Amino acid sequence: MQWQFWIIQTLNSVAFGGLLFLLSSGFSLIFGLMRIPNLAHGAFFMLGAYFGFTLLQLKLQFWLAALAGGLGVGLIGIVMERFVLRRLAGNEQGQVLVTLGISFIIADICLLVWTGDPMPLSAPQALRPPLRFAGFAFPTYRLVVLAIALAAALALYLLMERTRLGAMIRAGVDDTEMARGVGIPVSRLFTTVFLLGATLAGVGGVLGGPILNAYPGLDTDMLPLALIVVILGGAGSLLGAFVGSFIVGFIYNFGIALVPDLAYFVLFLPMVLVLVFLPQGLFGRVQI
Repeated sequence: MQWQFWIIQTLNSVAFGGLLFLLSSGFSLIFGLMRIPNLAHGAFFMLGAYFGFTLLQLKLQFWLAALAGGLGVGLIGIVMERFVLRRLAGNEQGQVLVTLGISFIIADICLLVWTGDPMPLSAPQALRPPLRFAGFAFPTYRLVVLAIALAAALALYLLMERTRLGAMIRAGVDDTEMARGVGIPVSRLFTTVFLLGATLAGVGGVLGGPILNAYPGLDTDMLPLALIVVILGGAGSLLGAFVGSFIVGFIYNFGIALVPDLAYFVLFLPMVLVLVFLPQGLFGRVQI
């Protein structure tokens, strides 16, 4: 029935938006603080999915695999920030090109280690039976992913708004030079935010594995969506990442379902309009 299609697509869009938030929130904070788009962020997501696949093959419990996979990607992020990006401080073009190169390196390593076949990740056994309501079935696991994304959003909000670390991060996002001037250790903030962003991307990759699978090209599929989220919401804005993720989730799912031949046109058109009429994004701050 027609109404069932709309309900299921809406639920799929909300669940996918939650998954996008795990990817884009860290990307937005890194972009807002360091003033560079980390083009390896999609590769972090893909690497998390492959880590999760391997850990599950080793019989590790799913939620522990998600945590371990995320932390593994986070450690790679720390190495990348401290030993690569920090040496290019002030060279924004060089940093962009380096992150792009690292994304290609990660993609080739994944292809070498895990081959080119899609690697399916199994959801926890208890979450595999569908949830039935009002005559239709919906995957229980996707609702759990949405709940995890909402919990992560709340935790990030409390971190950013209720802690000293969050206040320093906000100061660094608003004015890096002034933050340095008042004694905030901006270099440590870079490392902390990069660790947080990479870990969120890695966890998102593991959690997204049962929905998307781990496959070559997952990074290039997810990175443009994260970029659109950041442009819509505003760099460095957690609220912008949250709202933008669900907007993009709806546009992406309904675009593919209703107008598959124009899916990317429908997806990128809002980004173009925002860039033209509201360059700072929906919730970004105007730079003075």
